[in-house]
Amino acid sequence: MADRLKSPLADYHVSQGARLGEYHGATVPARFTDPVAEHHAVRQDSGLFDFGHRAKFRVKGRDHAKLLQRLVSNDVKKLTPGQGTYATLLNPQGHILVDMRLHCAPDSFLIDTDADLRSKAMQTLARYIIADQVELEPLDLYALAFQGPRARPLLEKTLHIDLPALQEFDHLASNYAGFPIRVVRASSTGEEGYEVWAAAEAMEPLWGAACGQAPTYGTLSCGWEALESLRIEAGIPRYGQELDEDVIPLEAGLLNALSFTKGCYVGQEIVERTRSRGHVNWKLMGLIVNASEPPRRGEKLVAEGKEVGEVTSSCVSPTLGKTIALSYLRREVSEPGTRLTFASGTTAEVAALPFVRTAAAVPA
Repeated sequence: MADRLKSPLADYHVSQGARLGEYHGATVPARFTDPVAEHHAVRQDSGLFDFGHRAKFRVKGRDHAKLLQRLVSNDVKKLTPGQGTYATLLNPQGHILVDMRLHCAPDSFLIDTDADLRSKAMQTLARYIIADQVELEPLDLYALAFQGPRARPLLEKTLHIDLPALQEFDHLASNYAGFPIRVVRASSTGEEGYEVWAAAEAMEPLWGAACGQAPTYGTLSCGWEALESLRIEAGIPRYGQELDEDVIPLEAGLLNALSFTKGCYVGQEIVERTRSRGHVNWKLMGLIVNASEPPRRGEKLVAEGKEVGEVTSSCVSPTLGKTIALSYLRREVSEPGTRLTFASGTTAEVAALPFVRTAAAVPA
């Protein structure tokens, strides 16, 4: 069964006028005010998100790194404590079962994934624990996400710390008002981003402290509706939309989730065969849609009477003022600038990803 989580801040958010919704198997804020204003705050200043839709677990024991190295798609053995990486768990056919982040700690790995994927990830790993000395432990940790060009000073002021330079997915342990916390560098919007992980009882003090800095840093409390338009503009695929058990990582452009030098892992043969071929038959691309209403997920694209693509996510881009979509397209029609037609008759133009490029997302 997939985990079903409720943010420990849910009732507090409602008391402050937020609208809640289901996102990745969790009840979290959909919006606080206007999603477009929340979107612009992240692009221009900073936004604060309740990431109660993310779930964590620990992989520990003598053989924990050895197990992960032979199962996940990226190289974890090269990581030292305080470093992290993005990776996938694949089936033998090379299709994506789970995408997740792995953070190296002194005697374990901390795994972060969507709430509705945690059980699946743990069950998949558990199937391969035979003679290994490995334990899997779900963690009751939640996260707040600070995203935007001014996310770093907002976070430092909130926590009363000076952050060292962190690469993407680096992390460090600290404390706030007596609560142990973990700070993780991670962008979910294309902007510079950080997360603060802590137990449920620390969430309200942390949220209140961050909101208290809002006038200085242009911060808005943001919900998942703004998160969706931000990640679509940034071309970031998410599980259940662009990623599922029919997709291989190279189709989704997940080069940052793959190591081509680490050796064997489940699904590696298919990934390597695809890479050596030099191309994929389907490719995740952007679309600029000539319509005021975003196309529905699953809507088909055609060229010369043949089906050549399918929409996975779409929105009206607050940054560009245009309707945009993520779509899997046949390789033959995936060149930016190619004009395509939806089955409904609406036209679209293929665009490179991301739609919006930001210097702030480059690691420090």
